[in-house]
Amino acid sequence: MKTFEFGKGAARDFIATWIAAFLISLFTFGLATPWAVCMFHKWKARNTLFQGRRLKFIGSGGELIGMWIFWWILTVITLGLYSLIWYPRYIKWVTERTVLD
Repeated sequence: MKTFEFGKGAARDFIATWIAAFLISLFTFGLATPWAVCMFHKWKARNTLFQGRRLKFIGSGGELIGMWIFWWILTVITLGLYSLIWYPRYIKWVTERTVLD
């Protein structure tokens, strides 16, 4: 029995998501990157099944922006060392906001 399945989405949907996320980040000079990141997580969750049930990502860019800025400031201050800490925290944040639909 398959536990996880992926690939129910069309390449067209991925490309549209990628273009929208890129444009959002570009026109806001990177300030809206958390929203763009959440767009990708929502696309991935929509196209992933767990034991026949679809996943749903419930995180938002507004929820992520404060942590995102804090993490990047500390990464710059520590010359990149903080990235070893924030990446696992980011993965934890994403995982805690991915639920069964």
